[in-house]
Amino acid sequence: MEIQTNLHRTKDEIAGACQRAGRDPGDVTLIAVSKTKPIELLQEAYDGGAREFGENRVQELLTKIPLMPKDVKWHLIGHLQTNKVRQIIGKTCLIHSVDSVKLAGEIEKESKKKGIVTDILLEVNVAREESKFGFLLEEVEEALRSIRIFSHVKVCGLMTVAPFVEDAEKNRAVFRKLYDFYVDMKTKNIDNGSMTILSMGMTGDFQVAVEEGSTMVRVGTGIFGAR
Repeated sequence: MEIQTNLHRTKDEIAGACQRAGRDPGDVTLIAVSKTKPIELLQEAYDGGAREFGENRVQELLTKIPLMPKDVKWHLIGHLQTNKVRQIIGKTCLIHSVDSVKLAGEIEKESKKKGIVTDILLEVNVAREESKFGFLLEEVEEALRSIRIFSHVKVCGLMTVAPFVEDAEKNRAVFRKLYDFYVDMKTKNIDNGSMTILSMGMTGDFQVAVEEGSTMVRVGTGIFGAR
């Protein structure tokens, strides 16, 4: 039952952050990040009301999908290699980690073969960390203009993985910067999607992310405990 307790506490914390920011809690989606976790723990979270699950690796995602109820929405949140795209198309509700136009092109190609449109987010390396994947802020607009010609890929918004910090306040500027940029991109209407999702915030800093406008938070340890 501990996982369900954690899940409800996390939802309460999201609601609290929304209240502080004058937002509707219904505008924030909680993704239970279940990477490396056994299926029993995912089922426990599901029984507690979780329906959106995030996985880092294609193989682990493909293994878990048939073992979970059909109404689960699966998010691929980890780095995606172009040679793994074919395996994942049609299996996710959203790919968060598109970090190159080349990768978007591969998703377009494989989605076209299956006759579907794949929803994606562009990953942005706001803090310019060398260890992280993602577009730099100044590269995003050009990438959007390149991807807009694809008819089987829909850009739904932006995602970032903020630096690992002990004090969540240190990431507030990162989240604010991406939110401001996201608002700016929405006004330009250059994406081929709807630009409605801002995926930012993890276990250690999601409350600050929500206060700064995140619409999707990715919480693993806060729900499932330490790995």
